[in-house]
Amino acid sequence: MKISYNWLKQFLQTNWDATKTGELLTDLGLEVEGIETKESIKGSLEGIVVGEVLTCVQHPNADRLKITTVDLGNGEPIQIVCGAPNVAAGQKVPVATIGTVLYDENGEGFKIKKGKIRGEESHGMICAEDELGLGKGHDGILVLDAALKSGTKAAAVFNIEIDYVFEIGLTPNRADAMSHFGVARDLRAGLMQNDINLELISPSVGNFHVDERTLRIDIDVENRELAPRYCGITITDVEVKDSPEWIQNRLKAIGITPKNNIVDITNYVLHELGQPLHAFDAQKIKGNKILVKTLEEGTKFTTLDEVERTLSAEDIMICDAESNPLCIAGVFGGIKSGVTEHTTSIFLESAYFNPVSVRKTAKRHALNTDASFRFERGIDVNFAEYALKRAALLIEEYAGGKMSSDVLDYYPEKLEDFQVFLSYKNADRLIGQEIPRETIKKILASLEIKISSETEGGLGLTIPSYRADVQREADIIEEVLRVYGYNNIEFSHKLNTSISFDSTNDVKIENIVANQLTSLGFNETMANSLTKADYINLSENLNEEHNVEMLNPLSSDLKVMRQSLLFSGLESVVYNINRKNNSLKFYEFGKTYHKYDAKYQEDKHLTLFVTGNRTKENWKVANQNSDFFYLKGIVTTVLSRLGIDNLKTTPTKSDVFSEGISLSLGKIKLVDFGVVKRSILKEFSIKQEVLFADFNWDTILKLVGKKNVKVSELSKFQAVKRDLALLLDATVAFKEVYNLAFQSEKKLLKNVDLFDVYEGDKLPEGKKSYAVSFLLQDETKTLEDKQIDKIMQKLQQTFEKNLEAVLR
Repeated sequence: MKISYNWLKQFLQTNWDATKTGELLTDLGLEVEGIETKESIKGSLEGIVVGEVLTCVQHPNADRLKITTVDLGNGEPIQIVCGAPNVAAGQKVPVATIGTVLYDENGEGFKIKKGKIRGEESHGMICAEDELGLGKGHDGILVLDAALKSGTKAAAVFNIEIDYVFEIGLTPNRADAMSHFGVARDLRAGLMQNDINLELISPSVGNFHVDERTLRIDIDVENRELAPRYCGITITDVEVKDSPEWIQNRLKAIGITPKNNIVDITNYVLHELGQPLHAFDAQKIKGNKILVKTLEEGTKFTTLDEVERTLSAEDIMICDAESNPLCIAGVFGGIKSGVTEHTTSIFLESAYFNPVSVRKTAKRHALNTDASFRFERGIDVNFAEYALKRAALLIEEYAGGKMSSDVLDYYPEKLEDFQVFLSYKNADRLIGQEIPRETIKKILASLEIKISSETEGGLGLTIPSYRADVQREADIIEEVLRVYGYNNIEFSHKLNTSISFDSTNDVKIENIVANQLTSLGFNETMANSLTKADYINLSENLNEEHNVEMLNPLSSDLKVMRQSLLFSGLESVVYNINRKNNSLKFYEFGKTYHKYDAKYQEDKHLTLFVTGNRTKENWKVANQNSDFFYLKGIVTTVLSRLGIDNLKTTPTKSDVFSEGISLSLGKIKLVDFGVVKRSILKEFSIKQEVLFADFNWDTILKLVGKKNVKVSELSKFQAVKRDLALLLDATVAFKEVYNLAFQSEKKLLKNVDLFDVYEGDKLPEGKKSYAVSFLLQDETKTLEDKQIDKIMQKLQQTFEKNLEAVLR
């Protein structure tokens, strides 16, 4: 939210510099994220001076150019070549001197330099109004008042305004500060805490009066819950034209482009007081009646941006007597009822609409306007009539209008101010120290929180209507603390804290696996649990009926809770690939969400994503793509680390894989993994192979919790390693060698490893060579050569007998 400092000073006559004011606003909870200097005219006419044209003659080498001599007030006239048709001797004109920077309509600057034009020297530039940013005229140079003195700075002639604009990161609860008046109110409270007592100057509407009662437009509200208050007035004989310069400057400072006096005044009051207003062309309201109602589902309505929208039966609409829609209440106006240059009479609306209804409508139609921003958060219902009169008086003054009806105010059930009791004891406990009672009362008074009763133990308080966020005692204490100053609270150098821990091993187990995956080069991701509803169409295993849908989605991309972690993970993959990061290893601990009949179910998963090269590019290591067996090794390593083995391998039933398997412990499935289908990758514009593993983490946690871990002492005696090169049939798998080895020697054999496989033309047809290592160790003594040789001979004989192996 942008706040103009010059605008703030209309309510508080402070001379604090902008930086100091920004710091105070931040301390008050209105965090100033930046301060920008704004000029009513870019460059502030620096280097532009008033000059008098002494002579003006025709350029000898150009029919449309003239050579002038100009007095700049320093006693040394300069020569300037000028192409304007209206330049003449005796004129006072604005002159851009050498080195001056002028700005075009896009804000691009160019510097005035000494040069030659068609052979004649030129030492400056006589300017038109558009070249100075003073207007759009370019028919000729700008001729100034003859009484001006040569050499006078143009900035003094045109009253350049320099402003400072605060960018405030407003939190959603601070609806009261969504205007310059609201920020000024908070700033005043902060200044009072610094012993600077300033009057809060509010715009006066005391001279409001009805000129004539010639045009009355009645108001009919069908549902008081949707529109608790609705005010309106008609103004006739208006002239739609440009706004006065001071209003344009205020709007430009906060980034709003002026349109015309009527629209600009409604925008001005919106940002001044925080009350959204809307002006209708009164002649387009049929039947001289305003209906606030909802319309049938599917009704078409074209808004001011010329987009035809399909209305919901829940949208609050402003209609005429024939139920023709004129405006989406609190959100956006209609193209057929808006103010144009031909408008001569208007109906001015000021209302309070239901915040929840406006928020749903704005999200439904993807509209985010200044009005909806305020209605959604809750404006001050008691400001509706005041803001209406404020805008009406400005329209009367700057558009020549006449008040042609009384203010019609539909307000059947007045909303009462909220009552809260503040306990001094609770305040001291939450703040951490005792604040003087008189200081608390002073702060509450500066916030316009009235003390309705007082006891020794606390205060009975009445909360002003504009503070919709202050409903509890804790809210009052927070208000006192933020104005008193968080930095003024003393604190001890001793830190007391409670150490939280998980009563189960779930977090510990998760961290073990996370550390393991990180050591293997994986990065952890955390994707949004909200996702696109269309993703279920990518897998037949997912069912639309099981979607957990958002009642009020932020967008179509965040409409449902995810049924699978695959698609959100692929979003991360493609995001990185599009940024030239093609070799990826991701893991995520996350949940899936399903709706089964009337019940909701959450399941926790661990997912792995692998694509591209196994390792980073390096001149020492050849590139090797990640493949199915690489992922299988990681998956089995994770399960092995958790003590889960003796797994059963079956083809996966998941249709997201082009090839994949499932690992189960008995009948309990633990993980599906494999290569993601190309058709799914195509939906994400991913052209390279992606490997995916999906662990049922809840199931794994249950198994790990039941698994007894055996611990044994490390042997003091050295292990011995021996190798055999075996010539085997090509059909023999290493698993057979592995199993036979342990069947032959159960006591001293600790490990069997295959470290080389050779199949080539030097071997007999149908044969292959396995290089196998055997690790032998006795836990009680050192092995002797004789014992080792005996074991190796026994292994060799076992392989020869059962596998027809030949020692190479």
